Amino acid sequence: MIRRSFFRKVATAAALSALIASPFAAAQEKFTLRLAETWGPNFPIFGEATKSMAKMAEEMSDGRLRIRIDSANKHKAPFGVFDMVKAGQYDMGHSASYYWKGKVPNTLFFTSMPFGMTAQEQYAWFYYGDGMELMQEVYEPHNMLSFPGGNTGIQMGGWFRKEINSLEDLQGLKMRIPGFAGEVFAEVGVVPTNIPPGELYTALERGTIDAVEWVGPALDLRLGFQQIADYYYTGWHEPATELQFLVNQDVWNKLPKDLQRILEISMRTAAYDMLIQSVHENAQAWASITEEYPDIEVRNFPQDVLEAMVLANRKLLQEAAEADEQAARIIESQEAYLENARNYINISDRAYLNNMADIEE
Repeated sequence: MIRRSFFRKVATAAALSALIASPFAAAQEKFTLRLAETWGPNFPIFGEATKSMAKMAEEMSDGRLRIRIDSANKHKAPFGVFDMVKAGQYDMGHSASYYWKGKVPNTLFFTSMPFGMTAQEQYAWFYYGDGMELMQEVYEPHNMLSFPGGNTGIQMGGWFRKEINSLEDLQGLKMRIPGFAGEVFAEVGVVPTNIPPGELYTALERGTIDAVEWVGPALDLRLGFQQIADYYYTGWHEPATELQFLVNQDVWNKLPKDLQRILEISMRTAAYDMLIQSVHENAQAWASITEEYPDIEVRNFPQDVLEAMVLANRKLLQEAAEADEQAARIIESQEAYLENARNYINISDRAYLNNMADIEE
């Protein structure tokens, strides 16, 4: 079990420099870990997080810790990362926790929850609340450790080929949307499905699905959804989508303590860097979309749709809590932390943005 106390201590540059420069450290055994990622080769932002993490780990360890990354085109199992790391076929993985809900339902709570925490609130919950302990509790029986692996920030609500004006428009609508949000949408009539990233454009173009939720402008633009769907809906379902680094427990136990800490620092730094990169690149991409595709219309879901989804979300959370004691503790922890954090956000971030909106008008 990873102790919370570690996550509250950031190693100083002087300590790391002394560690790296130590003749003793230089003489220690070298380790090469294999990492399987869900994404294809050179996948923007997501794949950059893994490369950044690997580079930091190697540099801080003075070459004692190297990480070899295999993308989905190499291992051929984008949604098999959980099983491969669990079995020791790979030492590490990079994916999203909610992809494993069919195997271990309680994993879905650690990516993002509908109407839940924003990125900064969720990171605070992970590192200063109960998030890390609860996540490790879920993954420990499967011979794995899980760490935050990079956040996209608030994700957009998806690309729709037809405008959504009411709940009736959702009945039978086929949509790529994973995680708990897919279950919420199913409650209000949508037919959710999960499709690997490389197949999304073709599925939407050919009408296999009617709508697709992916990430946000930076990644959506690259996949070309703006070319085949005119309506871009704002988010509700993934306000803080956190990817994950998985580490096989046996592999972790074989690493010296200093390399464990270097790996932890590398993962944590790469995760935060992915969040700020996402903010930057989404802004750049959205400016490009508005210029090159001026007919794209941004829409909020109608009030009756949002209200129905809120009720469906509450119903599903209650059912999950009643059915599983561990799920109940995770849900209680998230809701309590969100309530406390949001009370402050309302008089700080929200008040600032509201004030700026009034001035701009």
